[in-house]
Amino acid sequence: MKKNVAPTRSNLMKLKDELKFAELGYELLDQKRNILVIELLNLVDQAVDYESKVNASLNSAYDALQKSVLKMGKLKVGNLSGAVGIENSIKLKERRVMGVRLPVVETEFKDDGPYFSPLDTSFLVEEALDEFKESLKLMGRLAELKVSIMRLALEVKKTIRKVNALEKIAIPDLKETLDFTVSRLEEAERENFILMKLVKSRLDKKGV
Repeated sequence: MKKNVAPTRSNLMKLKDELKFAELGYELLDQKRNILVIELLNLVDQAVDYESKVNASLNSAYDALQKSVLKMGKLKVGNLSGAVGIENSIKLKERRVMGVRLPVVETEFKDDGPYFSPLDTSFLVEEALDEFKESLKLMGRLAELKVSIMRLALEVKKTIRKVNALEKIAIPDLKETLDFTVSRLEEAERENFILMKLVKSRLDKKGV
């Protein structure tokens, strides 16, 4: 839709500047959209992979725990679990992709084992312990990926909306207004030229 702008030389220069700025904004936003989409797809692939890793790790951990219970008895395994004193910490950092803040999850363990004598103890207990620790690390990374995906998806949606607004509304409106202004100025110049010719002709006839 053409903007309501008076067809003057100064407005023509302003419209040209606005159009250049809008086209530059479109190019930058289009690049941002492409980079965000590539990053988003990459994180989705990673999330699918890590979800499989989490499931596999938890299955292994529960399998090792179940086997140790069958071999040693539920009571003894319960007593051993009470002796375990592993401290864990989750550190949250962040990174930025095209201005979007994405979380970075770091899971750490403070392990001062062994916590029990290996005598009459199945190695499956240690295996289950290691698998559960690994599962926690993987789940931290999976949570990081899922939050990042949600944030990137939201930013992609916003960026696409801006790109479409520039491409389908702002830039076409500016071009239409610019063309109209140029046309009116050219028409005014032709009218002025014809008027000047008429004036000159009248003056020539009067011998002025």
